Amino acid sequence: MSQHQRLYSLGLDERDRLNNELGGGIPRGSIVLVEGDYGAGKSALSQRLAYGLCDQDVSVTLLSTELTVTGFIDQMHSLSYGVEEHLLDERLLFLHADVDTGGNALRGGAKDDTNRKKLLKRLMEAEGMWEAEVVIIDTFDAILRNDPNFEALVRQNEERQAALEIISFFRDIVTQGKVIVLTVDPSTVDEEAIGPFRSIADVFLELQMAEVGNDVRRSIQVRRFAGMGEQVGDSIGFSVRSGTGIVIESRSVA
Repeated sequence: MSQHQRLYSLGLDERDRLNNELGGGIPRGSIVLVEGDYGAGKSALSQRLAYGLCDQDVSVTLLSTELTVTGFIDQMHSLSYGVEEHLLDERLLFLHADVDTGGNALRGGAKDDTNRKKLLKRLMEAEGMWEAEVVIIDTFDAILRNDPNFEALVRQNEERQAALEIISFFRDIVTQGKVIVLTVDPSTVDEEAIGPFRSIADVFLELQMAEVGNDVRRSIQVRRFAGMGEQVGDSIGFSVRSGTGIVIESRSVA
């Protein structure tokens, strides 16, 4: 199998160097975990991945727990990632999960406690969102935190068992050659809950921030990258710029 067949190219080679820095793309049939604290750039990276993949004619579902459709389009425009054509051509399916209020945009459920108790179950049963070649969930920890069933298992110190159930579902999806990208803020969930996802992730990227004077420098720390194409560096400096999007920086993060 050629490298092109093994990887989903992230595209935009003439605009930024992200695809090259990550070895030519994301391996098919992989689970990708992107960790980072608030403001580290998880959503911006998710949006860059979605836009670049669609530009390569890869079908993408992006589920956001933060942005509505209007907010998503506005955010993408602010980064110069015009997505209307991809949305209209159905290369990109955008979904908003209203987890904080208990509503569930995946199935149009009413906003009540009954639906809140079934967030993970509804996620797995939302067949339409899993039809894409790449599924991005930003942020996955918000779904875990707002699912009372998962919370109950955490209180019983059974969070690893709860995690293994959703991991089994994810594994079934990626055996079809699909890719699942999960973004997580590790400060919002228990170590025992996030640990299993770290263990099974084929690609594990940790986003870090460092203040240098008045400048905030960001980096992608590559903790694991199974099935890479070309060599992938251990640390990739980047910035998020209005009107430009993700920019790969040559300098290192201090």
